[in-house]
Amino acid sequence: MNCAQSDRASARQDGPRRRSAHRIGLGLLLALAAFPGLAADGPPFLLVGLDGKTFFRPGGSENGPNGADGLAIVDIADPARPRLAHVLASPALDTSVYGPPTNLQITPDGRLGLVTNPVTMRREGEAWYAQADDRLFVVDLAAEPPRVRQVVRVGRQPSGVAISRSGRLALVANREGRSVTVLTIGDEVRVAATVDVGAEAAAVAIAPDESRAFVAKNKAGTVGVLAIEGTRDGTRVSHDPALDMPVGPGTYGLEVTPDGAFVLSGNAGASPSDGHADAVSLMRAGGVRPVVLDHLGVGDTAETLALAPDGRRAAISVVKGAAAPRASPSYTVGGAAVLVAILPEGRLRYLGEAPAGAVTQGVAFDPSGAYVYIGNYSDRTLGVYRVEGDTIRETGYRLALPGQPASLRGRP
Repeated sequence: MNCAQSDRASARQDGPRRRSAHRIGLGLLLALAAFPGLAADGPPFLLVGLDGKTFFRPGGSENGPNGADGLAIVDIADPARPRLAHVLASPALDTSVYGPPTNLQITPDGRLGLVTNPVTMRREGEAWYAQADDRLFVVDLAAEPPRVRQVVRVGRQPSGVAISRSGRLALVANREGRSVTVLTIGDEVRVAATVDVGAEAAAVAIAPDESRAFVAKNKAGTVGVLAIEGTRDGTRVSHDPALDMPVGPGTYGLEVTPDGAFVLSGNAGASPSDGHADAVSLMRAGGVRPVVLDHLGVGDTAETLALAPDGRRAAISVVKGAAAPRASPSYTVGGAAVLVAILPEGRLRYLGEAPAGAVTQGVAFDPSGAYVYIGNYSDRTLGVYRVEGDTIRETGYRLALPGQPASLRGRP
């Protein structure tokens, strides 16, 4: 969730944070480690980041002390009735709603989960304020029970995470670091490079052929392009600001279609939960110069999105006014799960929506594309939806969670 209160809290952080040390990213070399051959069909899990320190009260959002976060591992073997398989809790792992709902992902073989912690809380008098963290947790999902096997230091306020289809490369968007961290995945996860993107970076997505990646510059209102080039010594990752595409402020959801043809972004707007309609944007991913092709209004605060496995539809988590104080004229009790079609000619079409809970965050499809899951942050539930043709509907089943679902993701 990335409300105005989050930005105000961020502004209160220590002045020296803006001098985050990161290396200039043009032309940095990445040496990819050999990826161990492991089973490609691990358990059908979703990862749900649980935030226990930020709350949406009737009078507005409010922070509290650290130490109550966690990670829920949800089994969707029965996609209509997901079940809670395991929970990792602080101090083993921390996370936060102050990053976007895409700050975690599972490797394609299902053996590892990567989870970032964007912020920790600092007390000033009676109030708690967010300050940037830089930790990424590597979770061994094959262990019994799952456990954190490694902690990696990445950029400042690490937010959106993307893992390549090969499972060898991961990227982390760093909001305060104004950069993208490049990781290699092998026997261990290692930092290979840091790419300066010149602005706050909230989300990242990798093209299926790994020739390009895209980064959401949430405050700048643009999507940047990263070139991924194979070299004799490894892989070179670089950023050309001349290719930045204008999509609108507050971009926290970003995905590339499975065929690599399009990029889709969810734009929460300059002031989320303000009552004004916001949009999703469709971009052409290929060619010498990727461009924005279409925008589609989906309602107030398009928090994030997920693509169906066939790439023909997207589900969008729309908060509406549920994150606003109750006295606000834009306040609503709940949000919505919106379904849109991605047309081959490069256009978006609104298909419909179904009601969701309070302060919707992450969204994910099951592997078949028939079910959609949305995290209802304030309600502490995972909503389950059925996609039938061009219709999305609530199934009536909501999985109770042991915390507030700040993020939600499965495999790439």
